[in-house]
Amino acid sequence: MKRAWTLPMLLALCGAAGAAGLVLDGSTAAAVALLLLFFLLAGTHSPLVFPRPLGALEAERRSAADGRPVVHWRPGCRYCLRLRVRLGRDARRMHWVDIRRDPAGAAVVWAAYQGNETVPTVVVAGRAHTGPDPAWVREQLTG
Repeated sequence: MKRAWTLPMLLALCGAAGAAGLVLDGSTAAAVALLLLFFLLAGTHSPLVFPRPLGALEAERRSAADGRPVVHWRPGCRYCLRLRVRLGRDARRMHWVDIRRDPAGAAVVWAAYQGNETVPTVVVAGRAHTGPDPAWVREQLTG
């Protein structure tokens, strides 16, 4: 859990430190802009952007029951963020597994790619797909 928040917290602290320096120099507007930029970056790299993650076993069980894809992701991954943003509200209809929080989820990704941690990995009907096009993933929800 703590590992998922390391990068966002570092970004927020760096932004606060930079903003404090600008305030001391008398540049309040620049400090506010810098702080907002760093908080925005921290937010986009935080687990808050993604739907609530499940454990890999629970996600597989639910996927078997409803046929929806399972997405294995990790915080700080720009490709995972891209997939999440491009899916929009449809992302909530899938089962998300944070491989930093769930060792079983990481094992699924490692097994699919010979020990490599390649994310996002979308599992549809037991078959892993690396970095798929968001339009294709959306089709899997309707198909």
